[in-house]
Amino acid sequence: MKTQRQQTGRAGEEEACLYLQRLGHTILDRNWRASHLETDIVSLDKTGLHFVEVKTRKAPVAADPAVNVDCRKMQRMVRAAQRYLHDPGRKLPDVEVFFDVITVVIDGDEITLEYYPQAFIPTYV
Repeated sequence: MKTQRQQTGRAGEEEACLYLQRLGHTILDRNWRASHLETDIVSLDKTGLHFVEVKTRKAPVAADPAVNVDCRKMQRMVRAAQRYLHDPGRKLPDVEVFFDVITVVIDGDEITLEYYPQAFIPTYV
């Protein structure tokens, strides 16, 4: 049985997938895992391949859920994307890679969704 938090997260991811599909994305994977790395959504559209982090909260929220995508989370998203892209069994087109964030706030029957395409660009030193 899923906890209330897991149910909320799953509902937010479902809304995020529907939103991306309305934008023309094809959902390739949901909750993809490799060891301790995880990606909420991997989608493909005409611009490229998107690794999407979904942050879902129930109202009232003290701050924008996007603030929870900190530097450490970004690094984990990049490592997960690298693992995903280098899977020898995966056939992916040669396209640009993007790191997006979607926030979902659920207030009863009302859902507020914010999409942050290209939320960050990985940099290497």
